[in-house]
Amino acid sequence: MRTKSALDRTLDVFVYGLLLLFALACLFPFLNVLSKSLSANWAVLSGKVGLWPVGFTLENVYYVVTDGIFLNALKISLFVTAVGTLGAVLFTGVSAYPLSKKHLPGVKPVLVLYVFTMLFNGGMIPSYLLIKQLGLMNNLASLILPGLINVFNMLLVKNYFESLPESLEESAKLDGASNLTIVLRIIIPISMPVFATVSLFYAVAFWSDWFHPMLYLNDPSLKPLQLYLRDIVLEADTSNQNLNLNIDRLMNLSPEGIRNATVIVSTIPILLVYPFLQRYFIRGILVGSVKG
Repeated sequence: MRTKSALDRTLDVFVYGLLLLFALACLFPFLNVLSKSLSANWAVLSGKVGLWPVGFTLENVYYVVTDGIFLNALKISLFVTAVGTLGAVLFTGVSAYPLSKKHLPGVKPVLVLYVFTMLFNGGMIPSYLLIKQLGLMNNLASLILPGLINVFNMLLVKNYFESLPESLEESAKLDGASNLTIVLRIIIPISMPVFATVSLFYAVAFWSDWFHPMLYLNDPSLKPLQLYLRDIVLEADTSNQNLNLNIDRLMNLSPEGIRNATVIVSTIPILLVYPFLQRYFIRGILVGSVKG
């Protein structure tokens, strides 16, 4: 094995050091938010909280996780994310599988139409008018239906299907398996890496979406978590008195600490999903992104 030269080692140190700086730049703001959510009221108000909690307390977090408005927003976000991700993965797989069969008539024109939508779309106003005409205003379906197909994710799955050896399906057909049996018992089980990858993509997109709820939802009881979080962060720039908080429970709490606690708690559900999909993620994105 070739020994690295002094120049190579220097470059390695420089690259790793640069990556470490980038990682710290991303980590420090998160640690500051976490510290404020776990710090006492006086420490937050006096600006003494940095990267470590001062006057450690869980009162801010307890307030958030027991607040009815937050719990309702969390429930809605979990519902939209779960239903939207399941539906999106289903529609993505159903669209990608026939498009991976080049011998089928009309595949190329249909694929061109899909790719066209990646470059051009109707825009915000036509989308709003469409949702309104369909009667989906103040309806959670308006948050799910527009995101059921992402062309980029569909192309990842399509390329993954194309990388699978055709002999698998040919052997199954010789054994008398139907097309549905082949898909359910062969294609889907061996395609779990790419399905896990696009599932994570869809879940993050549905979970993080605040723009569509802002457009389509006027009913406060239907606000998802990200829109609720946006509202309390924006209201912090105007007046703390505008925050929709229970005054009786705020005797020893600061609105700033509650806002930071809300941010931290809202990130936990999506962070818990990633470890279960991590083993599939890298393999799925690499194989699905290269045409077989």
